[in-house]
Amino acid sequence: MPRPSCVTPRSARIPELRPSQARASGGAPPLAPTPGPQLVTPSLPALRYHIVHQLPGRLRLRLPALGAPGCRPEAFECWFEALPEVREVRAALATKSLVIVFTPTTEARLRVLERLRAYVPHVAEVSQPLPEAAPESGLAPVATSLLALALLPLLPASWRLGVALASAAPTLARGVDTLVNEGVKVEVLDAVAVGLSAARGEVYAATVTDLLLRLGAYLEERTAHRSDRMLARLLRPDPAPAWVERDGELVRVPGDQVRVGEVIQVGPGERVAVDGRVIDGVALVDQSAVTGEDVPVRKSVYRRVICGSVLVEGRLRIEATQVGTETTSARVAQFIGEALAKRSVTQSEADELADQRVALTLGSGAAVYAATRDLRRVQSVFLVDYACALKLGTPVAIKSGMARAAASGVLMRGGDAIEQLAGVDTLVFDKTGTLTHSELAVTDVEVLATHPGCGECDLLALVASIEEHASHPIASAVVDAAQARGLKHISHGEVDYLVAHGLSADVAGGRIMIGSRHYLEEHEGVDFAPFESRIDSFHDAGKILLFVANREGPVGLIALRDTLRPETPAALARLRALGIERLVMISGDRRSKAEALGRELGFDAVHAEVAPEDKAAILMRLQETGAKLAFVGDGVNDGPALAAADVGIAMPRGADIARATADILLTDDRLDAVADARALALGTMQLIRNNFRAAVGINTAILIGAASGRISPLASAVLHNGTTLGVLFNALRGVNVDRVEATRRD
Repeated sequence: MPRPSCVTPRSARIPELRPSQARASGGAPPLAPTPGPQLVTPSLPALRYHIVHQLPGRLRLRLPALGAPGCRPEAFECWFEALPEVREVRAALATKSLVIVFTPTTEARLRVLERLRAYVPHVAEVSQPLPEAAPESGLAPVATSLLALALLPLLPASWRLGVALASAAPTLARGVDTLVNEGVKVEVLDAVAVGLSAARGEVYAATVTDLLLRLGAYLEERTAHRSDRMLARLLRPDPAPAWVERDGELVRVPGDQVRVGEVIQVGPGERVAVDGRVIDGVALVDQSAVTGEDVPVRKSVYRRVICGSVLVEGRLRIEATQVGTETTSARVAQFIGEALAKRSVTQSEADELADQRVALTLGSGAAVYAATRDLRRVQSVFLVDYACALKLGTPVAIKSGMARAAASGVLMRGGDAIEQLAGVDTLVFDKTGTLTHSELAVTDVEVLATHPGCGECDLLALVASIEEHASHPIASAVVDAAQARGLKHISHGEVDYLVAHGLSADVAGGRIMIGSRHYLEEHEGVDFAPFESRIDSFHDAGKILLFVANREGPVGLIALRDTLRPETPAALARLRALGIERLVMISGDRRSKAEALGRELGFDAVHAEVAPEDKAAILMRLQETGAKLAFVGDGVNDGPALAAADVGIAMPRGADIARATADILLTDDRLDAVADARALALGTMQLIRNNFRAAVGINTAILIGAASGRISPLASAVLHNGTTLGVLFNALRGVNVDRVEATRRD
């Protein structure tokens, strides 16, 4: 074959590919036969357990080792939550017990027990000291109040006040501390209400009131905890362990200690610890914890596997491409962690209104006392608490919405993203990779006349070797095409990643540049005009072009074709029904082609022949007209547009900069997820408004009843706590997407 001249006049030696690149599509060698590599793991005692109690779908186990190094509660929770059948895991360090709630089937129970028997203490934890357990409020304060209430009838009258004060001491102390350090808050009102009862000698009323306050606080805490647990699968504390092939042995190490390029083996029930490509084996993989897909997918040679997914059956050898904090699950955890730290405008307003209502309650109590001199009424008034329902209801609803969105393949960057998406009236789509399917296919590889010594395979191998460092759909399609032909990997220097332009790298002493025509002509001075007719023919056929050049001039063209996603028309119709007033498409295609697609899909406006850097300018012009818009994109050149939009939505296979810039990240590669996100945002904001109205309305009615003397302090405490719990449970129950859409249609 003639010497290739894709880069410089000198030919470049093409080294052998790594295992994941060199294997032809004709099949992969089998996994290491038995006996295989020696398994290397620390010497640890076998895990002992016994079943304390069991019901269909629920097991309580006693684990003597729970809490020991390598057997921390969170490690067990992480280990079991990897099973698709497991719904909830609770580890109690004090009682050395583990409660597992799972799908109530015999098969699921067997898998849970098999998972327990397969547990190996986390290697990284074995030598680490166990941190001190965090103090738990739990039911202890409630039990203290119950004990005091039970003792009162048995004690001499002279002792009862002392016991009541001792029981209520934490409530009184917390009220004093809050008053001194923070001012008048709800804790002050609670302390005054309990203290007034005790001062009047009403020991039973003081103790019962304190009991109700503590019981309400416990239930509120448990409800808020449940909302946090809904996101726990996305925030696992420890990396999954991995079996790595090193020096002819299979070594078990923490997932964050695997190095790029190393090969790991994963078996049934095990969680994948890295992002990588399959180099051997076939398996069914459950990706629901990361992508929201509820059906396991088949993975075989060359397929991408993501960290956090679980093998259902089969076995895989995977070459690591991204490890540690660069893996998909780590980025998801970081995304969610940042989201939880953000406070939306609605949440801040709820906190402000709650504090204002405390002043209202205090003022009402003072007015009642001035008018009636009845301390009993004042007690009843002070027990009316707006703050808990308003302050807790909004964040619980937001967390519930985020969790339900994540289960549908949508990651939202906090309450602000939910609030902004609910207010959007215009939705702008970048065509490629969003309206069209992200699975592009290479149709043509053309070496231009300026490089007759370079063959098609040489050009494709060269471009694929550089593009494998990007995650855009075009890059994936080029890499897949090279692998399908069994082409060799070409070594190169560091890849430069130019936002909104393309990629470049040094290869065999020369410089290769890959990207859009605009980038190569305007920024690199490469002229493709002599090949205008050939370029036009590709465009007329509706194909996407990747331009390749070196310092000497044009090198070649790679043509790809995309196809309209089958769910696109239905997804756009759903968005219309969900209140989106204007749909806009941005495309780099020729105007005739783009406008024809726009008419077919019912877009209100189409912007064609748009250069990558002009997308953000289009969005800003729309915003100047008063539009509140969301932008859906996936590429490197979509980063500025995602940042400029009121809400940026990134598709799952988008470039890193798109994911980093977006407010909402789709983990499930379907356009319907955009409509799901809109429905969840609308429903969550409506839920917050309904809860707010209910909390204010009911508590105001209780306040009026307390001020008029119709509601006793005990009844006031019961009604107020009942209202708060009702609001929290309603927030935790979350949004029904189908109901939201049915309401919008009506």
